[in-house]
Amino acid sequence: MWYVINCRDMANSAALRTASRPAHLLRLQALRDRGKLLLAGPYPAIDNTDPGEHGFTGSLIIAEFNSLEDAERWASQDPYKLTGVYQSIDVKPFKRVLP
Repeated sequence: MWYVINCRDMANSAALRTASRPAHLLRLQALRDRGKLLLAGPYPAIDNTDPGEHGFTGSLIIAEFNSLEDAERWASQDPYKLTGVYQSIDVKPFKRVLP
């Protein structure tokens, strides 16, 4: 089943986000390579794809896992969570309808 992983950043975590990004992307690429990643990306803090110094406020990941528990376990081990970028993570089942 698909799961939405909605993450909210801690305030002033831009430096941590930058430092943790390579490890974060490796995990997402591993999901993609297994055909389990629908989409992933950050929320810009301003209405611009390149927010510059304003940074990001969180991330959205939609991926396929065997269970809610597996999705929550995977999310809890994200480098952004482990390094203090993410303040909170909310995982919910997702029913893909379109496209």
